[in-house]
Amino acid sequence: MAIRQVSVFVENQPGKLHETLKMIADSGLNIRALSIAETRDFGILRLITSDTPKTIEVLSKESIINTTTVIAAKLEDRVGALCYVLDFLAQAEVNIEYIYAFTASEDFGAYVVIRVDDAEKAEQVLKEHNIPTLCEEDIKDI
Repeated sequence: MAIRQVSVFVENQPGKLHETLKMIADSGLNIRALSIAETRDFGILRLITSDTPKTIEVLSKESIINTTTVIAAKLEDRVGALCYVLDFLAQAEVNIEYIYAFTASEDFGAYVVIRVDDAEKAEQVLKEHNIPTLCEEDIKDI
């Protein structure tokens, strides 16, 4: 149950990140998770929102965007929970390109967003080990 992440290129200048996030907020979109990696000239803002198609529509008017398939795997609240999940992916030789985490409401817990080289294989491995993942419909509800 992969989800689409929206990546946005944002100029590394005062106020540019705020402008991008304000467009999202003004459109009634709720940011569920985000990460930003920067270079000297620009940053790559990675977002998971409550409505991916609407996010794409809103941001593509003003920014260069891209979508990427990622997996949001649920983590237990215990020491070593992330290593537990990653161990299964390592054993299956699934390469992890990047990772970041987010929390949902108390009822939904904590998740790790994983960008892998083979999402279908990674999802199958996680499913075989009873590790829940989210789909885009789930993201709307958390």
